Amino acid sequence: MISKRLIGLVPESKRYILLSVIMQILSLFANAVFMYVVTDSIADAFSSRGIGNNISVLIMAAILTIGIRFLCNIVINRVSFLSSRAVKTALRSKLYKKLIQLSYKYNERFTLSELTQLSTEGIEQLEIYFAAYLPQFFYSMTAPVILFAILFPIHRLTAIVLLVCVPMIPVAIALVQTVAKKLLSKYWNKYTSLGSSFLDNLQGLTTLKIYNSDEYKNQEMNKEAEEFRKITMRVLSMQLNSIIIMDLIAYGGAALGIFTALMGLKSGSISMAQCFFIILISADFFIPMRQMGSLFHVAMNGMAASKKLFQIFESDTEDEDKKRDLANDREIVLENLCFSYDGKKEVLSDLNLRFNVGSYAIVGNSGSGKSTLASILSGKNKNYTGSCKIGGTELSNVKSDCLHKALVYIGYDSFLFKGTVRENLKIADENADDGKMWEVLKRVNLNGFFESENGLDTMLNERASNLSGGQRQRLALARALLFDSDIYIFDEATSNIDVESENSIMREARELSKSKTVIIISHRLANVVESDKIYVLDNSRLAEVGTHNELLKNNGHYADLWETQQSLERYVG
Repeated sequence: MISKRLIGLVPESKRYILLSVIMQILSLFANAVFMYVVTDSIADAFSSRGIGNNISVLIMAAILTIGIRFLCNIVINRVSFLSSRAVKTALRSKLYKKLIQLSYKYNERFTLSELTQLSTEGIEQLEIYFAAYLPQFFYSMTAPVILFAILFPIHRLTAIVLLVCVPMIPVAIALVQTVAKKLLSKYWNKYTSLGSSFLDNLQGLTTLKIYNSDEYKNQEMNKEAEEFRKITMRVLSMQLNSIIIMDLIAYGGAALGIFTALMGLKSGSISMAQCFFIILISADFFIPMRQMGSLFHVAMNGMAASKKLFQIFESDTEDEDKKRDLANDREIVLENLCFSYDGKKEVLSDLNLRFNVGSYAIVGNSGSGKSTLASILSGKNKNYTGSCKIGGTELSNVKSDCLHKALVYIGYDSFLFKGTVRENLKIADENADDGKMWEVLKRVNLNGFFESENGLDTMLNERASNLSGGQRQRLALARALLFDSDIYIFDEATSNIDVESENSIMREARELSKSKTVIIISHRLANVVESDKIYVLDNSRLAEVGTHNELLKNNGHYADLWETQQSLERYVG
């Protein structure tokens, strides 16, 4: 069960595998020499010569053998560690880079739990495959041949019998493998499905409690867990049965070799010392193969995980090499742009918009397509028709890394990582010094708060739950400012936050628009009054275009939305 393709992912593992096999072979030779000395001493004990003459040789051989095997084990363990480290680093790095290439599309093809399980336990299984299974596989192929070469001059029949019996173990493994492939594939699918359900239910636990549906979901989880338990027990049963078969072959083969050796001793074709040597070393014919068999099922789990890994690696990245860099021009031009999620109902229809340096707003009722348009502009949704160009280059032909450098998207729930404020800011600019970080915090009016805490070393909980909603959004904006992009998209960035935070964010957005392209998507029209141009969407189409005052004079859709919101605010006030 060797995958050249898998080994090709971590080419440096080859030298670790080779070194591990060499050390095991050296240990095998040392053990064979020691057995020869021991059996010779035992034969002397039964003869008239006695063991006295060989006792010093026996002690020296024992010390030397123990020393060699001890050193070999140290090297093997060290090589195993280095191989494990190389595999985990290489595979996780490749997986991360691939997900970066896939950009926003990775979550359309793979679930979060699936990726989490693959990057943790899946790669852990592959680590064992590289660090333990592959060295054992090559050693188990080499050791019987070496022992055959040692035994053949002593007793040909025994050497041939033992060598013929050894391949019966991989034959048994191959037979088990035909069943194991399908079973372990089902096992991995059930495992990832259960993880996905658990993560989904955990994230939605508050909602389930509100609607008293937690018991229903609990019953569903119990069913999935029971199915997973059943397939796990089937896997364990298969492993146990295969181990029994391999043990029978190993012990039976060793017993047959011992029997032929005893027959040779009886016939006088070998000496007592040679007979004892064959008896002691016959088990070594089967031990390497037997140990490989014990690692076989772990390796099969790794192979099942590797299939999913290759699915990700083979995922279409839309041939990034053929895509283009962005020109210095950052003008965004949309012509006859249409978009549909299901291929039937259009969420956006025949849009013609233009954005350049300045402040732009996109407004409209809920469901009018505002956030869908923001997703297209930021590269999340690419299956549009018509044209969407940045600097004269079609968005779908722009390299992902170039687009990400040119454009920053700030949503209503921007993600902040568990760690310090400094660590979260350095995501935008790893070379930023403390002064630069304090500068952007001052721009969003957060410097005073963090100065009263632990400065840039202030710890944030998971998703920054120890900050208010407004503070989280302002910190996300500070990170975006540190990135210093050319285009900023604010997608409902002021939703459900306090007035102070809302004012800070809008003030900074207006300041940015003096030298950057700023696109504000907001349901609250008071935030877009000062925009240079406002695009009004209605029923997936562009209904109106103009400044705030121009649109009010038109007495159209925008004026109706404005009056409705003003009357509600006056009522609440």
